Amino acid sequence: MPLTLTPLQKIPLIRHGDNLADIVVNALTANNISLEDNDILVFAQKIVSKAEGRAVNLATVTPSQRAVELARQTEKDARVVELILRESNEILRTRVGAIIVEHKLGFVCANAGIDHSNVNPPETSEVSKDFGSLRTDEYVLLLPENPDASAEKLRAQIQDKTNKRIGLMIIDSHGRAWRNGTVGACIGLSGIPGVVDERGWKDLFGYTLQVTVVGVADELAAASSLIMGQAAEGTPVVHVRGFPYPLRDGSVKELIRPKDQDLFR
Repeated sequence: MPLTLTPLQKIPLIRHGDNLADIVVNALTANNISLEDNDILVFAQKIVSKAEGRAVNLATVTPSQRAVELARQTEKDARVVELILRESNEILRTRVGAIIVEHKLGFVCANAGIDHSNVNPPETSEVSKDFGSLRTDEYVLLLPENPDASAEKLRAQIQDKTNKRIGLMIIDSHGRAWRNGTVGACIGLSGIPGVVDERGWKDLFGYTLQVTVVGVADELAAASSLIMGQAAEGTPVVHVRGFPYPLRDGSVKELIRPKDQDLFR
């Protein structure tokens, strides 16, 4: 079966408390797609974070002395740096404009995945009068607290509504060691493998593979990110059919290299 990726049109702007399962099931109908067993839905991290209320008004953040010092070194907003520190296990590298961290979720990324782009402020009723007018540039978005749990919850809700066995993945844009440009990377998954271990498989000439472990979730994340786009495309969910590996229970932990095997730190 060929691998097909279809971005779902007609996804509205997501706000805190929105039911993503209902929105996506309706979008599937609007796009004339009927879910089948073994299909996969790929969600951009931003809409999951927005629905879960992970937008932060910087006016509510008081930076620590460490954040102020690090902000001076990196020329970043000290309030954003404070959030980066709160979301991280440790700081690995810094330069002007970027702070590379080990996120609390275990993976390495820039600025703890905190982002300004495409972050709409909450409804006026949700904002304290103390903070005055709503300024989009005063809001940033944190990653979901537990992306695997978010993926599992969404998958269960969509399966209940459609009576189909699917996989579900949450992705974000990450940089890579030694390479320019960001690519889509999986940060949470449910019902699909994170990696496929091909050690022991035979190649075309009968050679037994010794070290090949394929990061299939990241491969699919990169393909989906290419379809979603990074700017104003407005297509934060991709429907996938023809994934070439069996679905199974999985976790993003499969994709995180243990520290004792990490040659890049």
